[in-house]
Amino acid sequence: MFNFPLPLWEGIEGRGIPVSKAWNRRSIDAIRLLLLLNDIKEAYMKRKRTMPKGSRAIIFIALMVTIVLLFDGMPDTGAQTKPKKALFVWGGWDGHEPKQCVDIFAPWLQKQGFEVEISNSLDSYTDAAKMKSLDLVVQVFTMATIKPEQEKGLLEAVKSGVGLAGWHGGLADSFRNNTEYQFMVGGQWVAHPGGVIPYEVEIINDKDPITAGLARTFKMNSEQYYMHVDPINEVLATTTFSGQHAPWINGAVVPVVWKKMYGKGRIFYTSLGHVAKDFDVPEASEIVKRGLLWAARVSGEDAKPQLSRPN
Repeated sequence: MFNFPLPLWEGIEGRGIPVSKAWNRRSIDAIRLLLLLNDIKEAYMKRKRTMPKGSRAIIFIALMVTIVLLFDGMPDTGAQTKPKKALFVWGGWDGHEPKQCVDIFAPWLQKQGFEVEISNSLDSYTDAAKMKSLDLVVQVFTMATIKPEQEKGLLEAVKSGVGLAGWHGGLADSFRNNTEYQFMVGGQWVAHPGGVIPYEVEIINDKDPITAGLARTFKMNSEQYYMHVDPINEVLATTTFSGQHAPWINGAVVPVVWKKMYGKGRIFYTSLGHVAKDFDVPEASEIVKRGLLWAARVSGEDAKPQLSRPN
C-alpha cells in the first residue's frame, strides 16, 4: 500500500474534495498522490526562475521518473477483486444431518463474500475446469462410495491448490475403501466408544488463526471420535478418552482439529459436528468458520508438517 503522511490525507477534505465511503482505496490513494505532485509542482514553479537551466532539467526528469515509479508501484488494493468460490457437496448418511449443517455454513460463507454453489452429487468432482476454478471444497458426505473418476477429480483439484474442509464423518468417514482419499484428509474415523457422551476438547495451539482467542477447553455432548491420523498433521485441539467405554484406551489423546497440506491444497478438519445442534456450541461453530477461511487461503499460512522421531 502506498501510504502518504496523515496531513495530506486530511488535506483531501481540507481542499474541498469530499471522501465517499464508496470510493475504493486505490481511488483515494490516486487523489492523495495527485495532491502531493501538485504541491511539488507548485514548489518547483516558484523556485525554477532562480535555478540554473541544468538544475531545472535534472529536477524535471527526476520528478517524471518519480511519478512513473509511484503509479507503477501502487497495488490495486481497492479494486474489485474476483470473489472466492466455494463448492459444498453433501449427501451420504442422513443421520449426520448433512443438509442442515450445510445450511449453517453456506449462508455464512456467502456473507464473507464467497460465491457459493451447493451440490448433492459427487459428480460435481468430475468437472475438471470447474474444480480447478474453486478456492474451497466443503464436503459433508458420510459412509458413501465414490467412483474412480469422481475421486480423481477431487484429488487432482486439491493437489493443484484448491482447499478442502469438513467436519466429523462428512470428511473423515466418507469413503472407507479409498486410502488415497484418507491420505489426503489426514485421518479416518474408527470408533466413538459410548456413542453420544459428554467429553472435553482442549485447544493445544492458541496462536493459530483457527483457534486463537477461544476458550482453552470446552465441553461437548456428542460422539467423541477415536481416529487413526496422519503423523504430519498440524494438530490444534485434542480430546482425552476416559476409558469408561473401552478401558484399553484410557488416557489416549486423539486429535479433534487439524490442518495439513495435500500437494498445494490446504486441508482443514475437525471431528466436531455429529449433528447440526452441535454447532450451537460457540467454539465448535467458530472453529469451522475459521477453518473454512484458512482452507480457502483467506487467513494464515500453509500448514507445516509435524515431523518427529519415535522415542
